[in-house]
Amino acid sequence: MDTLSVMKTLKGILTDLGVEEELLHENTYLHRDLHLDSIETVELALGLKRRLGVNVKLEARHDRTLAQICNLVSETIAANSK
Repeated sequence: MDTLSVMKTLKGILTDLGVEEELLHENTYLHRDLHLDSIETVELALGLKRRLGVNVKLEARHDRTLAQICNLVSETIAANSK
């Protein structure tokens, strides 16, 4: 799966959580910019598992951009397909 598809899925999950779509860019940080709490972060990880079948740890102490999450998901999908 390419990162563009992963980004679209990630943005879809975040908008389902109530985040405004205009706030979602590649360089947007989950915690610093979107102020996601721990429950929303877990819901995001569960959404990625449900929609893409990947387990990704999104811990609050490691604030990541949407692009970093997309790369992590893509790498996990590639590693799982080997």
